[in-house]
Amino acid sequence: MRLGVFLPNWIGDVVMATPALRSLRRLAGDDGALVGVMRPYVSEVLAGQVAIDQVVLSGKNRRDAKTGSRAVVAQLREAQLDGIVLLTNSLRTAWLAWRSGAPERIGFVRDWRGPLLTTRLYEPRRRRRLAPLPTIDSYLNVAYAAGGPWESPRLELATTPADEAAADAVWNELNLPGGERVVVFNTGGAFGSVKSWPAAHFAQLARRVVADHDLHVLVNCGPAERDVAREIVELSADPRVASLADFDVPLGLSKAVIKRSRLLVTTDSGPRFFGIAFGKPVVTLFGPTGPALTATHTLLEQCLTLQLDCQPCMARTCPLGHHRCMQDLGVDRVAAAVRQALDVPVSHSVLPRQVA
Repeated sequence: MRLGVFLPNWIGDVVMATPALRSLRRLAGDDGALVGVMRPYVSEVLAGQVAIDQVVLSGKNRRDAKTGSRAVVAQLREAQLDGIVLLTNSLRTAWLAWRSGAPERIGFVRDWRGPLLTTRLYEPRRRRRLAPLPTIDSYLNVAYAAGGPWESPRLELATTPADEAAADAVWNELNLPGGERVVVFNTGGAFGSVKSWPAAHFAQLARRVVADHDLHVLVNCGPAERDVAREIVELSADPRVASLADFDVPLGLSKAVIKRSRLLVTTDSGPRFFGIAFGKPVVTLFGPTGPALTATHTLLEQCLTLQLDCQPCMARTCPLGHHRCMQDLGVDRVAAAVRQALDVPVSHSVLPRQVA
């Protein structure tokens, strides 16, 4: 069988789609193919994976000669697909799937796209309101509707030799120890600064990690968080605390850095799921978002939230102007979670998790 699959655009969502990709790859069979349609940066996240046999890049500019709508449709038609699975919810991706000529098109009915689908799924409701399942389970249900076999909800990623070489260079330049003696902090994400934990809190936590556990701290960052990463290092005032602020930080390097870490402390952003996929203990700090929709089904993650009446608001700026959900999440509580995580032997367990 030759299957196409439209991948989500958010980095974390892509990682949460990996169990569904395994199911679809098994459905395609040894003699078949799984063709992934994705944003260019999504291909970086999935680099090194064996589930996707062919990549079709789809960009934001619909008129682009290489990644626009016409180019995507042409490549899908050339692939002569038996079916397309939509892990996206947009009308545009359903329209592209319909234009591809694939006889089967499977996805959730959203954004008026029901007539373009041949197999339609509906989000569960509770008291007439949408009550979606956790994202991992939702993606798996789409794969099952396509005929895919059961798969574990375990997240999975890989690194490339180039990713590992880049991480080696960071370790050498920053004089970091080997043997998983580095704790990685991840400070922000594409959603915006509203998800961020204060730099002063991160710095105080870094001082505790190096003093209490004799470990090093490395602050991961994207281009928009470089200044915050530098501030954390400066406020920490300890040579065992360093950052990636002065490095080129492609997604592959972030994956490799987290893969060789002992523990990840992160906001609710894409790198959170890198830690889960590589079987690392993860302490996730929740503010405007909540852990229910992005449940990762692993005991290795501790989800910390104040559970205020205003949480989760899902807003990009605090509607009440105080940002208490992150400002008041104390260092003592996060440090206790870090201590507990470091005391537990690392194993890739996929079990119901606790929300603290």
